[in-house]
Amino acid sequence: MTHSTNDLLLDKINSPADVRQLPKEQLKTLCKEVREFLTQSVSVSGGHFAAGLGTVELTVALHYVFDTPNDKLVWDVGHQAYPHKILTGRKDRMTSIRAKDGVSAFPNRSESEYDAFGVGHSSTSISAALGMAIASRLKGENKQMVAIIGDGSITGGMAYEAMNHAGAIDANLLVILNDNDMSISPPVGAMSNYLTKILSSRLYSSMRQESKKVLSKMPTMWELARRTEEHIKGMVIPGTLFEELGFNYIGPIDGHDIEMLVSTLENLKHISGPRFLHIVTKKGKGYPPAEKDPLGYHGVPAFDHTLDHLPKSAPSPHPTYTEVFGQWLCDMAAQDSRLLGITPAMREGSGLVKFSEQFPERYFDVAIAEQHAVTLAAGQACEGAKPVVAIYSTFLQRAYDQLIHDVALQNLDVLFALDRAGLVGPDGPTHAGSFDYSYLRCIPNMLVMAPADENECRQMLTTGFLHNGCAAVRYPRGKGAGVPVDHALTTLEIGKAEIRHTGSRIAFLAWGSMVTPALNVGKQLAATVVNMRFVKPIDEALILELAKTHDVFVTVEENALAGGAGEAVNRFLQANKILMPVLNLGLPDHFVEQGTREELLAECNLDARGILAGVEAFCA
Repeated sequence: MTHSTNDLLLDKINSPADVRQLPKEQLKTLCKEVREFLTQSVSVSGGHFAAGLGTVELTVALHYVFDTPNDKLVWDVGHQAYPHKILTGRKDRMTSIRAKDGVSAFPNRSESEYDAFGVGHSSTSISAALGMAIASRLKGENKQMVAIIGDGSITGGMAYEAMNHAGAIDANLLVILNDNDMSISPPVGAMSNYLTKILSSRLYSSMRQESKKVLSKMPTMWELARRTEEHIKGMVIPGTLFEELGFNYIGPIDGHDIEMLVSTLENLKHISGPRFLHIVTKKGKGYPPAEKDPLGYHGVPAFDHTLDHLPKSAPSPHPTYTEVFGQWLCDMAAQDSRLLGITPAMREGSGLVKFSEQFPERYFDVAIAEQHAVTLAAGQACEGAKPVVAIYSTFLQRAYDQLIHDVALQNLDVLFALDRAGLVGPDGPTHAGSFDYSYLRCIPNMLVMAPADENECRQMLTTGFLHNGCAAVRYPRGKGAGVPVDHALTTLEIGKAEIRHTGSRIAFLAWGSMVTPALNVGKQLAATVVNMRFVKPIDEALILELAKTHDVFVTVEENALAGGAGEAVNRFLQANKILMPVLNLGLPDHFVEQGTREELLAECNLDARGILAGVEAFCA
């Protein structure tokens, strides 16, 4: 992307080495230009926005102080890493972010040497940076490892597991908490900044270490000194928890004061051991509409950045699957007081806003803690509640042990509503729900369903909720086929498929989102098309009946072929010694990169054209 204005500092920045050539006095100007560039580029491309606006000064300061890419910056989640991409040689391609063959939505090791670790799921940065610090130390290197984690991501238990380990082994690691929301933040002002300068100085650090050596030989005095330091620091800074984990806590400081950031980071660079810098930022900083509505501007489509608000899209006559779930949740909760709703920090994304407002005492946002969410549901079910866990397919992977051990093994009454199943599009492979058929189908006691349309989604949610045991309904991002939704809370017969079109020779067995394209192809080929509905149990009786009257089966699923629904059909035919050709169509055995959902389905030959071509080649 280019600017019409001449002599911009940013025009001369092609790598962090160029940033380090600037006088400190010009860093504030560079921050202003990065923020303007970010606003203009995201308004063209769409993408994650407000978080990046809040990390401009931090990003500039990090690349100014540290010798990247030799020193490693590990960003958590990646929503905040757009300014990092701008400064690391990708600014001319930023309008392609999240598009097919464009810049990745998240830090990606294969995209840039400055992306030290691939991310997309949260709470991983401290573990990854600690691993790098250990490996670097064993090689005798003197690299700086920096983990940048947000106040949302630090709610994940994995972050504390990593900090506990880092403190125990005295790792040379700097953790930066980018705090733009947490209540632990007191007002950031002159006194706090003054204390930070003292606490991050080499003189204070040296005195602290030497005092430890001397006083540790006098246990009574050492304990008095330790308690006194904790008491004094505890009165002015909220770092007691991190100190207890073995970190030298510094902050909080103003994350938009570039001079203070550079000064503090330069001090911390020369201190060894685990260090924790707490900065306070404003999400959406510098762009007033995003400052007023940071949630609305978290992720945006292309927009006119000269307006003071995002344009409201015209209401659609057809709800998204997420909206169908949200309405069903409220309707079922009104009918059954045992229903409880759980989400791991995805209230808006999973469609629980209305439920949280109507049933606040039955709504539980557990923050970014998927493992806890699942075991919490198990505990609730033990006491007669009927919990519904609303979670993205890709994030349930993080709680797989809890799903097996705490829910399925005990056959507890928990319903999983899996949003964003299959290919999600611009967010790429980290967010794709490509494996849930496979990882759910192999678990005993699990009932697994995939709706072909919006109405069937509602029916399956009701079926799973009223089922005595654990169940999952997985549905894709966005809208379905546009089928009217019956507001009755009706159920489906478990394990019973539905013939959508009757033909001959070829029988399509399709699941979920693949029913519509399979139906289009099936009608062209005068084939039978079955909406299989259930991934587990599959309709074995119908498969036996169709095997007698058809020559070829074609299974179609938006899931990895390995362990998927097609393999369930193959295994059943083999067990019953039925010899007939079967074509399995599904996601390929590699991670599918970003693009629009339509582009990715075409790339995987799972649109109508690709399915037709595959069948014709197979039958030829």
